[in-house]
Amino acid sequence: MDALSPENASLPERPLFVCVLGNTETAYIEGLSAAGKTAKLTDYTPAGDAEVLHKGTIIDIPILPMTPPYDTPTPALITRVALTLTGVPLLIVNAGLRVFPAKEVPLVELGGMPGSDIRGSVAVHKVDEVFSNAFKLGQELAGKHDLVVIGESIPAGTTTANAVLQSLGYSGDVSSSSSSNPLSLKREVVAAALKSSGITPGSLRDEPLKAVACVGDPMMVAVAGLAAGLGSTPVILAGGTQMEAIYAVIKHLEYPTDSITIVTTSYVVNDESASFREIAERLGASYYGVDPGFGKSASQGLRQYELGFVKEGVGAGGAMYLALMYGHSREEIRSEIEKLCTELCRLGSLDRVECQ
Repeated sequence: MDALSPENASLPERPLFVCVLGNTETAYIEGLSAAGKTAKLTDYTPAGDAEVLHKGTIIDIPILPMTPPYDTPTPALITRVALTLTGVPLLIVNAGLRVFPAKEVPLVELGGMPGSDIRGSVAVHKVDEVFSNAFKLGQELAGKHDLVVIGESIPAGTTTANAVLQSLGYSGDVSSSSSSNPLSLKREVVAAALKSSGITPGSLRDEPLKAVACVGDPMMVAVAGLAAGLGSTPVILAGGTQMEAIYAVIKHLEYPTDSITIVTTSYVVNDESASFREIAERLGASYYGVDPGFGKSASQGLRQYELGFVKEGVGAGGAMYLALMYGHSREEIRSEIEKLCTELCRLGSLDRVECQ
């Protein structure tokens, strides 16, 4: 059994799940992100994810975040179920939203702004301020919790992650929420972004926050500051190549990374179109891939995860890791996700989603 498997993990007494939200205009590039039915509708995805996490359904957001062409349900459903099963508390952080969730959804504000297109002169504004505010939040949480799992929701985040990784000297392809990873488009966008900021591969390895400011996104600086501020508190960065980029930022800022583990889904770890394993090994990062077993699901939408759609997001892999750590089986977790999906279909929240 893998030493990092949830069955081997120590059960925390005071865990916390944090989801950091943000938007970037990079997601407006057609074909880049599948986290929304159209590029412009990706603005609604993080806010919709927040509503699902908070209440189990959408509230004010007019459409539930889903991935075409099969309307595969947002991974926020997975995270919602895992947190409900375990009773682990939730904290939602706004790193730079363009569209906000319903007022009843509590948000911790860091003073950030939505990100700009990374092909422009500045991708993320107020980087130092947001990092400082996030670091202080991490310090506050460190005294209250013995495990913090951090997930994210920001469309086009794998592309911004690729740009930051290259700025810090880490080559390789990143994963995608699409079953057909648009690698050529991502490479084209990243190349244009690096050129516009005068960056060559590895040229900002000693200036990681400048790399985020030039070609990153607001979620990245918030999570990096939060994880750094948590110090020696065990941290799970719940996500794939985006969390690798954040791990790299923390490492190059020379904060300790011994207490940080990257946990994602097996769909990301085994993605042959990406370089997750290779990048993790170059970073020296500990990682674990949770297998949700959605291939056995009765839900056609969930089965799409097995075929490469969505793969990860909203900290789904880390949340499922928590549920497994607490002794819940994959079968039980999957059954509860299917029930939630069916209930949302009944309520009409998942318009046209194939839940049965």
